[in-house]
Amino acid sequence: MSTLAAARPMPIDRVRQTLVVVGAVVALVGAVVGSGFAGGTPIPEVAGGALGADATLLAPAGPAFAIWSVVYAGLVAYAVWQALPSQAARDRQRRAGFWVLGSLLLNAAWILSVQAGQLTVSVVAIVALLVVLIVAFVILRRHPAESTADAVLLDGVMGLYLGWVMVATVANVTSWLQVVGFRGFGASPHAWAIGMLALFGAIGCALAVWDRGRFAPAVASAWGLAWIGVSRLTGSLLSAPVAITAFAAAALLLLVALAVRVARPSRPGRR
Repeated sequence: MSTLAAARPMPIDRVRQTLVVVGAVVALVGAVVGSGFAGGTPIPEVAGGALGADATLLAPAGPAFAIWSVVYAGLVAYAVWQALPSQAARDRQRRAGFWVLGSLLLNAAWILSVQAGQLTVSVVAIVALLVVLIVAFVILRRHPAESTADAVLLDGVMGLYLGWVMVATVANVTSWLQVVGFRGFGASPHAWAIGMLALFGAIGCALAVWDRGRFAPAVASAWGLAWIGVSRLTGSLLSAPVAITAFAAAALLLLVALAVRVARPSRPGRR
């Protein structure tokens, strides 16, 4: 049966819709606090600058975080759309809605933890956020979009969200490891950074192949990687090898996604 077919809403559907709207508001308020506009400390300045652009070799430059504006705008648009009566009983909303809600609350929890200077808690929060987004993405992959709104407000927004959080997780974990005194088992920080970027590129390419070349995750990840490269060329923590690796990984993700997209056979009945 088509997921667009009419179905009778259940009480849990109304609860889900309401909670997602509340979760979007909570996440948005957290973003405002995290930006420093509402009395909070800007995230690059918390914990003694542990999450700043020059804190580690894998920290992206400040402008990279502008992508959060796009992600939050998409999440708010999704929250409004999923609250429509026509979306209440849709199978796709039922399957993904609570996972999206979980991501919104974990996002706010991450901001709260970094505002409190609790890097260890922030790592737990962002890893949990990454896991939730992966589950949501798998669900959406298994249940394809059947409308433009589906493709944009669920697949597109969650794809951008996942792609960026992948980069943010690497940056956050790296900062935490540095704060707790990890020394890389004798290998240089530059070698570790290059190895992590290579591994990230491989995972990103595998994701692009598995998800049939969807651009949203690849674009968001490439955006973050590119700004890591910029930070290593223009910041106070310079490393040309790391920058070149970051740029190469970003380009590779986009090329693989494009290649898979072009090579993907058309669905029956489609040109």
